[in-house]
Amino acid sequence: MAFRSRQLVQFLSRINTTRYNFSCLSSSFSIFPFSTLDVQSNLSNQTKNRPEIDERRVLDELSDLLPISRNNSIPNLYKASIPVKQTDCSRLVDGFLLPEEKLRGVFLQNLSGRAAIEHALSNVNVNLSLDLVAKVVDRGNLGGEAMVLFFNWAIKQPDIGKDVYSYNVIVKALGRRKFFDFMVEMLHEMSEGGVSFNFETLSIVMDSFIRARRVYKAIEMFENLEEFGMQCNVESLNVLLRCLCRRLHIGAANSFFNAMRGKISFNVATYDIIIGGWSKLGRVIEVERVLKEMVDEGFSPDSSTYCSLIECLGRSGRVDDAVEIFDAMKEKGCGPDTNAYNAMISNYITIRDFDECMKYYKGMLSNKCEPNMDTYTKLISGFLKIRKVADALEIFEEMLDRGIVPSTGTITSFIEPLCSYGPPYAALMIYNKARKVGCKVSLSAYKLLFMRLSRFGKCGMLLNLWHEMQESGYSTDGEVYEYVICGLCSIGQLENAALVMEESLSKGFCPSRLVYSKLSNKLLASDYLERARKLFLKVRVARHKANARRAWRSKGWHF
Repeated sequence: MAFRSRQLVQFLSRINTTRYNFSCLSSSFSIFPFSTLDVQSNLSNQTKNRPEIDERRVLDELSDLLPISRNNSIPNLYKASIPVKQTDCSRLVDGFLLPEEKLRGVFLQNLSGRAAIEHALSNVNVNLSLDLVAKVVDRGNLGGEAMVLFFNWAIKQPDIGKDVYSYNVIVKALGRRKFFDFMVEMLHEMSEGGVSFNFETLSIVMDSFIRARRVYKAIEMFENLEEFGMQCNVESLNVLLRCLCRRLHIGAANSFFNAMRGKISFNVATYDIIIGGWSKLGRVIEVERVLKEMVDEGFSPDSSTYCSLIECLGRSGRVDDAVEIFDAMKEKGCGPDTNAYNAMISNYITIRDFDECMKYYKGMLSNKCEPNMDTYTKLISGFLKIRKVADALEIFEEMLDRGIVPSTGTITSFIEPLCSYGPPYAALMIYNKARKVGCKVSLSAYKLLFMRLSRFGKCGMLLNLWHEMQESGYSTDGEVYEYVICGLCSIGQLENAALVMEESLSKGFCPSRLVYSKLSNKLLASDYLERARKLFLKVRVARHKANARRAWRSKGWHF
């Protein structure tokens, strides 16, 4: 009996050495009718030399996986639950949230009643502004009812005016999310509250319907404008036609244009909109037809008319005819302006004749026509498309010297082709020069640069750029971490790569199998066995957590 009991204890001790600590079981062996002092002393000597498991750490890991509280130990499970104060924790979390995220977070609390929600919004410590209101309703996943409720609370605050500019923000956000019932409701609320429409409001509403391919709703809205305090005149008609042509519904615009003939008196802008719409499609015959009707009605073509005709001829491949129209503008007294020069530059970019492009660009400067953002965007994008990087950088510097600051999207459009071929130096030049003039760089542009620097092993530049990205207010996501890890691996900085991966895991970003395999294989090949083992365990735990959360969310469980 004693022999079998000793075998049992030795078996438990072997299990203890492999994975778990069974020192707590030694006292339970006293129930057997034999002495186990020797076995207990040997077992206690073995366990003294092993690190004890941190109970707090185990509870932390379990609380991430299971919906349990860390403050409840097993003896307290049968006691009455005591509410735990979480004010300090919530303040700590709020410190990492943007103001718009704090306001949107109120609607995640499932508060019942309008008064409770408005009270919670009033308790959020933010400096409310119209720009912040736009960020709250434009982003996130708020429903239409929540967006309207938030806006109605916002216009009651002293910092937000109850005017048409404020209403344009919510109308645009509702239309973009296709909450058309709520959008029309806000329009009625405007008219009942004495807030008059403007043409920007009308353009937002029309464009929202047309973008959702509800052209008939836009036309119906135009016919019922009197309900909202506006008139069906030529100005409102031009807004509708402009929105239709912008979304390339040229046929519908032309049909409605013909239907309104005789009911509304057209002006030059009305004809220019239809001509410009057909010009986008390169339909020269239709442009000439509308132009003839325009002249027959007694209207003289203006600079916009000629620019649309030049663009249309260029799109249809008739560049020589476009040159004749351009030269004839001086004789007609419409001397070519910046838009006309831009049309000719665009035509020659289409046929990749950059010598003629630069000829018209220099002619623009000599005729004292100031180039605009459209001019430089066409030239730089054209040079980058045929990989004339030096010419593109020269034009970019000239644009900045003239005080023209590109937008965030424009900078991204310049960096994207540069990150698809060749070394990343030209893209970094664009980036550095844009930052010097105060241009905000998008997160997608940063990721393009990270990808290119990582591929070329320029890890020092990558880390500097990572720091600048964080200074710009962007948070690091899993994709950025992967680029940094790959860059560090490519130059042999395996310890630092492992540290970055551990940081990404601590923030809840689990790396892809490709990135993890790359780092793990390099660690094993360099005899970093212990580091590879620890990293394997952490990645395994992170993936189990992610799988558990995914499974619980699929069942509708929240914790």
